[in-house]
Amino acid sequence: MRGSRFMAEIQLEKTALGLELGSTRIKAVLIGPEHAVLASGAHDWENRLEHGYWTYALDDVWAGVQDAFARLARQVQERYGTPLHTVGAMGVSGMMHGYLPFARDGAQLAAFRTWRNTTTERAAALLTERFAFNVPQRWSVAHLYQAILDGEPHVRDIAYLTTLAGYVHWRLTGERVLGVGEASGMFPIDSVACGYDAGMEKTFDALLAQEGMPYRLADILPRVLCAGAAAGTLTAEGACLLDPTGVLRPGVPLCPPEGDAGTGMAATNSVGVRTGNVSAGTSVFAMAVLERPLARVYPEIDMVTTPTGRPVAMVHCNTCTSDLDAWVRVLGEMAGAAGAKLEKPRLYDLFYQKALEGEADCGGLVSYNYYSGEPVTGVESGRPLFMRRPDARFTLANFARVQLYAAMATLKLGMDILVVEEGVRLDTLLGHGGLFKTPVAGQKLLAGALGVPVAVMETAGEGGPWGMALLAAYCVRRAEGQTLEEYLADTVFRGAQGSVQQPDAADTAGFARFLTDYKSGLAVEKAAAAALR
Repeated sequence: MRGSRFMAEIQLEKTALGLELGSTRIKAVLIGPEHAVLASGAHDWENRLEHGYWTYALDDVWAGVQDAFARLARQVQERYGTPLHTVGAMGVSGMMHGYLPFARDGAQLAAFRTWRNTTTERAAALLTERFAFNVPQRWSVAHLYQAILDGEPHVRDIAYLTTLAGYVHWRLTGERVLGVGEASGMFPIDSVACGYDAGMEKTFDALLAQEGMPYRLADILPRVLCAGAAAGTLTAEGACLLDPTGVLRPGVPLCPPEGDAGTGMAATNSVGVRTGNVSAGTSVFAMAVLERPLARVYPEIDMVTTPTGRPVAMVHCNTCTSDLDAWVRVLGEMAGAAGAKLEKPRLYDLFYQKALEGEADCGGLVSYNYYSGEPVTGVESGRPLFMRRPDARFTLANFARVQLYAAMATLKLGMDILVVEEGVRLDTLLGHGGLFKTPVAGQKLLAGALGVPVAVMETAGEGGPWGMALLAAYCVRRAEGQTLEEYLADTVFRGAQGSVQQPDAADTAGFARFLTDYKSGLAVEKAAAAALR
């Protein structure tokens, strides 16, 4: 019986809990000693545009975290007949980057500014020049410096600056720390030292002094930890925050908090050199673990790290499936109005399968999925836009295909820098996220678009929360002497099943024709943003 089989594992503290705060969903996943998912819980939420910034309220953070955990705990009780009073280890992950400043007394000084904001162009450009290292607009240090340049009054009172994952971890444990992968989205990292780059830190401290700030960077940033390091334990206050019912006990060890990029790498076994992964959901980013440094600085390429500090080239695009989701929703409303109400998974399967029937170049259709600005293409403010020539072949299949192509186009422009200009070699790309939930379609079209084999494992649907649970499990097993790379390859993914789609020549050629029109039409996208305020 399933319940009796796993009850002892839960009671004997052999489980690991991963909690991830994504852009549209907060999810908790509990795994057993063999890394299979025992239970899960989720809570949907959305960002809001307030006073010119994309943000989430911290009250909503805790309402969502508590709801996701409560749903997971309820599932444990129902499946295994035991209350979830403890776990063997846990870890917190969240969407990377952004800006969460706090005063000495713990008061929040400014609304949370998420990765989605493109309001730091001046600061990012100045820091990139000073560091000779690409600092993207969404990085925490860019937000900090922009706030200083803008003379925002709160900046003088900052005692602690962190990310969403770092904030939740801090409240649960009292520890002001970050995993190195998450920290690499705050400030440039020295991979050898597994810490912030000392030279760049000194440069930034000089800028702080020049602006009259009463602190140095080291005074306000979280301490950096590599995967496997102890990162504190769940306090009594933290246990009550996570589980207000009081069932969950304090004392659970936590691993370093990581970002969604790091959990994606763990969830796809993409932490070794020449491995890479694509996470495709609300945003899309591709990660390539490098054999050597890049030849020069590219504004389109972020340099981040694996959870162990290995250098990673990252192509990050702000929007992926949001516009596609909107079109599927509208088509679902049409189907419902016609008396054919379809469940959401069925709608998506139909739409994706129809895309496979479309012409390789979408019949001349062009679509832009930009809900916000997109630094990779130099678009400051996004407007979703679909357009076509009068003689374009406007069919449902071509329309479905162009929505998937739009979700991949900006990523392709960034990946060409790595693969074509830098000669980065990848044996395969592991795909995970919503774009790959329907079998074959997203995987096949992305392989054709990028010209790289794309693999999807059976575990791909588990995603970041599962990856976070793996990092938590590794943290308590670190005494066994395995590196994270060895632990994932030899213990977690040994014998893992999956499928690989090789690039199809017709798809590759068709996507290239589509991309020619896409690049030409970027002027229209920019004009739309200027015209529709």
